[in-house]
Amino acid sequence: MFIESFQIESPKVKYLDNEIHSSYTYETTELVHEKRNGVYQWVVKPKSVEYEFKTDTKVPKLGVMLVGWGGNNGCTLTGAVIANREGISWATKDKVQQANYYGSVTQASSIRVGSFNGEEIYAPFKCLLPMVNPEEIVFGGWDISDMNLADSMARARVFDIDLQKQLRPYMESMVPLPGIYDPDFIAANQESRANNNIKGTKKEQVEQIIKDIREFKEANKVDKVMVLWTANTERYSNVVVGLNDTIENLFASLEKNEPEISPSSLYALACILENVPFINGSPQNTFVPGLIDLAIKNNSLIGGDDFKSGQTKMKSVLVDFLVGAGIKPTSIVSYNHLGNNDGMNLSAPQTFRSKEISKSNVVDDMVSSNGILYEPGEHPDHVIVIKYVPYVGDSKRAMDEYTSEIFMGGKSTIVMHNTCEDSLLAAPIILDLVLLAELTTRIQLKAEGEGKFHSFHPVATILSYLTKAPLVPPGTPVVNALSKQRSMLENIMRACVGLAPENNMIMEYK
Repeated sequence: MFIESFQIESPKVKYLDNEIHSSYTYETTELVHEKRNGVYQWVVKPKSVEYEFKTDTKVPKLGVMLVGWGGNNGCTLTGAVIANREGISWATKDKVQQANYYGSVTQASSIRVGSFNGEEIYAPFKCLLPMVNPEEIVFGGWDISDMNLADSMARARVFDIDLQKQLRPYMESMVPLPGIYDPDFIAANQESRANNNIKGTKKEQVEQIIKDIREFKEANKVDKVMVLWTANTERYSNVVVGLNDTIENLFASLEKNEPEISPSSLYALACILENVPFINGSPQNTFVPGLIDLAIKNNSLIGGDDFKSGQTKMKSVLVDFLVGAGIKPTSIVSYNHLGNNDGMNLSAPQTFRSKEISKSNVVDDMVSSNGILYEPGEHPDHVIVIKYVPYVGDSKRAMDEYTSEIFMGGKSTIVMHNTCEDSLLAAPIILDLVLLAELTTRIQLKAEGEGKFHSFHPVATILSYLTKAPLVPPGTPVVNALSKQRSMLENIMRACVGLAPENNMIMEYK
C-alpha cells in the first residue's frame, strides 16, 4: 500500500514551530586487537551512542547555479523542471507523454514506513523531511558558450521536438554568464564553443565568480544558492607540495597565477570563500588537498565526484551481489560509446583518464571486504574503454562483461548491454544532489557528551549514493556498494524524525 503522507508519534521526536527535534540510539560495534591468555585476538564489542538531531523545517527559496548551464545536462534539467512546473505534455510516436521526475530518488522513490494488517506501507521519500520543491528553484549559471538555453536544448537533441517547441518561450531568455575557459584542462575540440569567457588572472576569475553569485542571489531574492559543476570533464590536476597541498600554498599559487589551478577548483574556491555549497559532478580531482582543508576550516559544504548514472550504478550493484554471494569476479571489462559533447571532450586522452579513474575505483571496497575470495592486494582485472561516436548523440551504449570464478574451478560470465539517454539519467541526479545538499545544511546533531549542536562534516558523505567516486572526510572509509549508500541516506533521514533504521528483520512476523 502507498500513502502520500504520515505523522510520527513517538517520545523520541518533537515537532516545534520551526524545528524537528529527535533522539536516536546509534547501534554499532568497535573492534580491539588485544592479548588474552597470551594470544592476540580480535574482540568485537557492541556499542551504542545517543544522538540528538534538530532539523530546521523552514524551506528556503533556493537558487541553483550550474557550471556548464548550457550543456546537455544543464538545459535538460532546466527544461524538465519547467515542464513539470507548467504541467506540459507532448506527443511522441508512442503516446502523449506527461512531464515527470522519474530517476530522482527524492521525487520518484519511496520508503517503507511500517505495516498495516500484514501489508507493507510505503510513502514518498520526500515526505520524511521538509524539502525544497523543485518547481520553485531559480536556475542560473555559467557556460563558455553564450548560446541561450532554448538553442542549447535544440543542439543537445535530448528532448522530443514537440516538447522543445513548448519549452522554447520559457528558455530563450535564459543566457549563461561567462565561464572560466582554460584550454589546458579540457580537450582542444572544445575551443569552437568557447566564446563566452571570464578574462583576467585566476585570482580575478575567482573574484568574478563571487560577484556573480552575490548578484544572482540579490537579483532573484533567493535565500540560499547551491553551485554544481556539470561542465566538461577536466584532466587531473597535478597535486604538488608547495602548489596546492595546503591552504597557504593554494592561496600563494592563486596570487602567482599558477597555471596548474583548474577552472573547477577556482569555482570551488569561490564558493568556499562565499560559504556556498559546491558539488562536483565530473570525475576530475577538483578538490585538491588545500581546497579540502579550506572547506573544513570554513565549514563550507563540498561534495562529489562524478554523477553515478548508468553503467557505474549497475556495476556497484552487480559486484556487491557477486562478492556477497561468495562468487569471485576476476575480470570486469566496460566499453562505452556516446556522441554528445561529453563524449567528444572525453576523446582526448587526458580527460578520458579522469573518467577512467572514477569508474575503476567503484569496486574497491567490495573486493577488499572478502578476504576469503581475494588475497591481500589482489584485484579483478578492470578495463574501461570510452569511444566518441557522433551518430548516437546523447543515447549512450554501454557493454560490460563480468567473468567470475565459481564453485570447484568453474567460471561464470555475465554480459550486459545498456542503452541509456545520458542526460535523462544525469539530470535527476543533479536535482537530488542539490536538494539533499540543501537539506543537510538545515540539519544539526550532537552525540552524548557533546555540549552543543553542530552541522554534518562539510565533506558531504551523505551524497555518496549519487556519485561514482564519493568524496569522504579524511580517515573515513569509502563505501561504493549502492545498497549501503542508499541505506545510509535513508537511515540518517529516518533518525532525524525519530524512526529506527530499516533493518528488514521483520521480527514481528516471526
